[in-house]
Amino acid sequence: MTTSRQRHGTGGAVSSTHGDPHRRRRTRGAFVAAVGLAALAGLVTALIVPLGPTTTLQGLAVMLTGLLLGLVGGRARGSGWVVVPLFVAHVAAVEVGRWAVSLPTVDGVRVDSVYGVLAFLAGRGVHGLLLVPPMVLGALVGADLARRRAGAAPRRRLRTAVAGALVVVLAVLVAWPASTPPVLGADGEPVPGSVAALETVALGGDDHALMVRAADPDAPVLLYLSGGPGQSDLALSRVLSEPWVDDVVFATYDQRGNGTSYAALVPTDEVTLDRVVADTVELAEQLRDRFGEEKIFLMGESWGTILGVLAVQQRPDLFHAWIGSSGQMVDVRETDRRIYRDLQAHAARTGDTALADTLRSIGEPPYRDVPWGNAAVMGAYGYLYDPYTPSEGYLARGEASGLDRYGMLGSEYDLLDKANVLRGLIDTFSVVYPQIQDLDLRRDVPRLEVPVYVLDGAAELDGRRDLALEWFARLEAPGKQLVTYEGAAHAVAYEQADAVGQLLVQDVLPLAGPR
Repeated sequence: MTTSRQRHGTGGAVSSTHGDPHRRRRTRGAFVAAVGLAALAGLVTALIVPLGPTTTLQGLAVMLTGLLLGLVGGRARGSGWVVVPLFVAHVAAVEVGRWAVSLPTVDGVRVDSVYGVLAFLAGRGVHGLLLVPPMVLGALVGADLARRRAGAAPRRRLRTAVAGALVVVLAVLVAWPASTPPVLGADGEPVPGSVAALETVALGGDDHALMVRAADPDAPVLLYLSGGPGQSDLALSRVLSEPWVDDVVFATYDQRGNGTSYAALVPTDEVTLDRVVADTVELAEQLRDRFGEEKIFLMGESWGTILGVLAVQQRPDLFHAWIGSSGQMVDVRETDRRIYRDLQAHAARTGDTALADTLRSIGEPPYRDVPWGNAAVMGAYGYLYDPYTPSEGYLARGEASGLDRYGMLGSEYDLLDKANVLRGLIDTFSVVYPQIQDLDLRRDVPRLEVPVYVLDGAAELDGRRDLALEWFARLEAPGKQLVTYEGAAHAVAYEQADAVGQLLVQDVLPLAGPR
């Protein structure tokens, strides 16, 4: 008489093979082949997407890969537990296959800070989330198929149904497209003839996300450059631009390696300062031609002010004016040194030994441990801003938007893009930031051939502000204006969006001539 144990074996495997060496060899061979297939799929994945899945199609492909591997393994082994060796083999092969890619989110795991944990979750964590549930589902279905083949009744139907439902939900979330809300009028309804587009444009041969918003597509074009390097501002800049869209065609894009353009970070040796500047120039040409403008306006925040100044210096014929809207950067290395020393002085003055120890362990700029050293110091900037409080309008807009500090909750990002916002901020920063350490606008850009507006936040860190004021005083330009806002710090355009909008209408946009 055949017992239940003989039929199912141990560990849930189908059918005992103790008395059938040929079947035992076949089962073992099928299991080894399934594990080998998982490893091969890992190597192929590392070759095609060394950063892990970065787009919707890649995410769905990873899910399909996991499902098929689980199905093959489950049928070969007759047990859902086959997921464990399959996953280990696949992940090990991925790590081996991309060993030459040196980026924080795919390099060695760092769990000594919250930033390291975020890097792990945004990179390997997201990849695992897309791989494992479909693999489990496939393994359960495959194990049931093996039982049917052996003449046994299927088991774990409820588990299979639950796993299937979870995989379907996950696939829907991955496939859900990004979008930007319509431009609304005072009545809360979409403005007729307005533009609210989230598009893909080719820059330097690679795809980049472009967002365009305007109540009137015939208005002057304003291209906004986000900070970073590596920062995606699609959702946040949509909130920023709300007071302006009646007067300008507001355009912004995810720079190479940022957010929705994260995949363009590879190969990393092609992501140079010259390449990123060339991307901006190419986009400015496209916007000029698309909207029938002779020139456009260029605005930048933080790192975007460096990018913008270099673009204007290279192609002044494309721009009506340069607007350093938030935290005009001048000399990154000197800024880092001044802020570092200001933090040291704060630690000594307040007796903050923890901060002093952190600074001592990191060492003086330029930081060797990029981006981790930078992140730790940036996390302490708040000590130097105290007791500054942002304007009520800025806080109200942020609360009304429902966005987080990185804007990841914005509809402008699909599920993979949300992870890419963090990955880009970490990885692209590590690639680009070292390249701008020797740049000093006081020396390298003594003159611009377009009118210049620098928006100065009175509460900005001295390490940034003093250099910006010095560069502005030296700068030669056809016209220049320094506008100081008492209720602003680093993000002037965000903190004083209404006042900046008035400046645009009254002083800046008239440079485009009558409409």
